Amino acid sequence: MTDFDRAALQAELQAGAEKLKLQLTEQQIRQMLDYLALLRKWNAVYNLTAVRDPKDMIKQHVLDSLSAAPAFSTAQRVLDVGSGGGLPGVILAIVYPQIQVALIDTVSKKTAFLNQAKAELGLSNLSVFSNRVEKLQVLEKFDVITSRAFSELKNFINWSAHLLQEGGRFLAMKGVYPSDEVSALPEGWQVVASQELHVPGLEAERHLLIIQRV
Repeated sequence: MTDFDRAALQAELQAGAEKLKLQLTEQQIRQMLDYLALLRKWNAVYNLTAVRDPKDMIKQHVLDSLSAAPAFSTAQRVLDVGSGGGLPGVILAIVYPQIQVALIDTVSKKTAFLNQAKAELGLSNLSVFSNRVEKLQVLEKFDVITSRAFSELKNFINWSAHLLQEGGRFLAMKGVYPSDEVSALPEGWQVVASQELHVPGLEAERHLLIIQRV
C-alpha cells in the first residue's frame, strides 16, 4: 500500500493495538493517523524517516512505539532524546494526555515538524526543544528520559543524566539486546530490568532497557 488508505491503516492500527492489549479511543486513533499523514507529507520534502510506505509506518513507527507505552504509564514528565520525527514521544503524548512529554532534537527541520505536529494534533502536553541535549537546561527535571535507537547507552546517559530527577529512570528502546553497550555503562548506572517488546506484524528483535543509578 503506497497510498494513504486511511480506513485500511485504521484497521491495521486497531488490530495491532488490540494485540498489545491497549485500549485506544477514537480520538487517539484519529490523532495517530493524522500524525502519520503529516509525517508522510513532510517526509516528501524533509526526509524525516527512511520508511515511506504508510503501512510500514504503522508497524515500524506507531506500533513499535506503542509496544513500549505501558512502561511509561506512571510517568509524570518524559523527555524523548533525539526524537527525530517524534518517536516515541508524539505517540506517548497521544496515549497519555496527563503526562508532560518533551521532545528534543538538534535538527531544525525536525523540530519544525514536531512543532507543526503539536499544533495540528492539539497536543497541549507536548513541548519541543531545538538544542543539543547536553546543553539543555530546564527548571523542572524529568522522572523518565527515553530514546529510540538514539545513540550508544553510555552517550545517552552521559549527555542527559543532568536532566533526570533523583530516583528517575532511563527507558532505552533498542533492537537486539546491546550486551556490549550494557557492559560499557557509565559508572554508577545499571540495567535494572529488560523487557522484550513484541511488535505486531514485525519480525524483529526489540528490547526496552530500564536503567537507573545504583
